[in-house]
Amino acid sequence: MASGAAQTRRVIPSPRSTTLRLVTFTSALSIAMSMLVPTAAARPSSDPGPSAKDVERSERQVKERAAEVGRTKAMLAQADGELDRLAIAAEAAVERYNGEQLKLQHAQQAYGDTQARLAEANRRVEEARAGLASFAAQVYRDNTGYDEISSAIAGEGGPQGFMDRAGMVKMLAERRTAMLDRVEASNNVADVFRRQAKVALDEQGAATKRAEGARRFAQDAVATQQASVQRIEAEKRRLESRLGKAQVHAAKVKRARERAMEKAEARKARSDFTDSDHPGAGLTTSAARGAIVTQAALEWLGTPYSWGGGNAAGPSYGIEQGAGTVGFDCSGLTMYAWNKAGVRLDHWTGTQWTSGPHIPISELRRGDLVFFATDTSDPGTIHHVGIYIGGGRMVEAPYTGARVRISSIHRSDLIGATRPAG
Repeated sequence: MASGAAQTRRVIPSPRSTTLRLVTFTSALSIAMSMLVPTAAARPSSDPGPSAKDVERSERQVKERAAEVGRTKAMLAQADGELDRLAIAAEAAVERYNGEQLKLQHAQQAYGDTQARLAEANRRVEEARAGLASFAAQVYRDNTGYDEISSAIAGEGGPQGFMDRAGMVKMLAERRTAMLDRVEASNNVADVFRRQAKVALDEQGAATKRAEGARRFAQDAVATQQASVQRIEAEKRRLESRLGKAQVHAAKVKRARERAMEKAEARKARSDFTDSDHPGAGLTTSAARGAIVTQAALEWLGTPYSWGGGNAAGPSYGIEQGAGTVGFDCSGLTMYAWNKAGVRLDHWTGTQWTSGPHIPISELRRGDLVFFATDTSDPGTIHHVGIYIGGGRMVEAPYTGARVRISSIHRSDLIGATRPAG
């Protein structure tokens, strides 16, 4: 990450390996679905009622159906896990690209600065050379360049004039030496800036290549994630329909309850800030900033995720898969919310992680940034950031295809928290 975290490794599943897992997984889903159609028990029409064997067969089918339902539910859980892994991989790739873009901007700025310094150094070299040329012309005009013997014998004013001219020549020689030293020093400075400009240009080229590579990797990861979300969600719907109307209804009720609880939680979170036109009034400066940050983020619940979207002014069109969507990515949302509190953050989790002191999870306050990584011992693998709002919950822009939402911070990939300073 920037300044320490940017160059460390990232544990991100490649789009190709993810695709292979998905092929295997989808095949397994198809096999499972084929097992979910029970075979009707045939009974002779002369049989007046279910026999003992019929009852036994029916009971066995109930047990078999229960086992099949259990296997299907396990596969649904596996599908949810695969979607989580894909979302993490895509978000990690997007944040890596954000970081490389930031480093490219810094490299371009450094190159521009060295070019400006080099231009100034070249100007001073030319100025020194012009001064030296002017001096030489003056010496010629003042007739101080004759050899000593001819000047003493035939020069103007005789020997005394010669002595006067000799003093002048000495002074001019010293001046000429100083001007030569100035030209040489100006050349040396220009050479230093020329070498710095070359280094800066090389770094700009390398940063451009890294950013392009990160962009392509992120494109592949997001495309894989989007396609897989559609495919797996379709398979989940088909599996749920095979579980029977009761299970389908239960699943719908569960999803509706989750949405209702999220909306209720959002309303409750917002209500904490409606007692004043100035959120955080009466709190300490740090707590007041956190309250402003939290309210700013909650205002955008339901906003689409957009790769590269969001800036200090609010949601914006993103790039690549987010080019047609006005919204936020995770670090774009946190950048916007903290700007509302007067703190400028980069659009990258790498430098946001180092933007202030790290806070123990037990001491979190509203507005603190919570970070998630593929390797919780290595900040270099941070792939996601959210804004803490209290009660173990956060506001986040999760991944392509989702919207800004409230969710729990208690995940296995939680690495830590930062309270931005500024």
